[in-house]
Amino acid sequence: MPDPSPLISTHDLAARLGAQDLRIVDASWHLDGRDGRPDFVAARLPGAVFFDLEASSDSSGDLPHMLPSPEAFAARMGALGLSEADHIVVYDTLGLRSAPRVWWMLKVMGARRAQVLDGGLPAWREAGLPLDSGPAPEPRPAVFHAGFDADRVASMDDVRHALEAGEQVLDARPAARFRGEATEPRPGLRCGHMPGARNLPFPEVVDAAGRLKAPGELRAAFASAGIDPDRPVITTCGSGVTAAILGLGLAALGRSFRLYDGSWAEWGAPDGGPVAIGA
Repeated sequence: MPDPSPLISTHDLAARLGAQDLRIVDASWHLDGRDGRPDFVAARLPGAVFFDLEASSDSSGDLPHMLPSPEAFAARMGALGLSEADHIVVYDTLGLRSAPRVWWMLKVMGARRAQVLDGGLPAWREAGLPLDSGPAPEPRPAVFHAGFDADRVASMDDVRHALEAGEQVLDARPAARFRGEATEPRPGLRCGHMPGARNLPFPEVVDAAGRLKAPGELRAAFASAGIDPDRPVITTCGSGVTAAILGLGLAALGRSFRLYDGSWAEWGAPDGGPVAIGA
């Protein structure tokens, strides 16, 4: 079952500042390769640690930021001072962009209470809440006992079988990329989409302030893409980051989902899966 509350508001997080079990994580990541750490040093939530998405991913293959092994993830989280039993709140500097991916990684690996700060750093600033700046102190090491929840993850074979069975696969990429009218930002990938997949660009579930839309609006957005949240859904995107935003929307409705970790970086490769063009 998904988390009953995958989101936390700025008000509720501010009320928990100083709690012994609270750990705040800046998970900012940028598609253009820009390092998020300088922004973290300039301004961050009180007591936050920086989660380096690339360094916390599997670097043994050619696909970008794939899930690492549970052992590698546990070592990385322990070095950041995180335990699987902590209340872990993840945010990013753009509102809702890379934080949902890290929230999903934490849930896959056994974190018991992980949440995303709704609206991220912009919402925190807007509320006039305190910020830290300057070099962050080294976190006190902890022990993270990692598991692996396979029910949250989809492989290429899983997606292939789901499509063959007429099950729901939802692509978070922009419509022009989905239709094959725009080139992919990663070189060497084919254009188009998985035959039978549906398209819901991730901004459709985020409001103008960078917060997740209200439940009624989320249901309408999924319905507009032909998706029934009460049936199984696999989310996908370019490389497994923005697919987690759609997943967060499903979780906010109390629904589970699987995320295709390889996403279009794997499927759209020259030796990947079949590709369709058009709507």
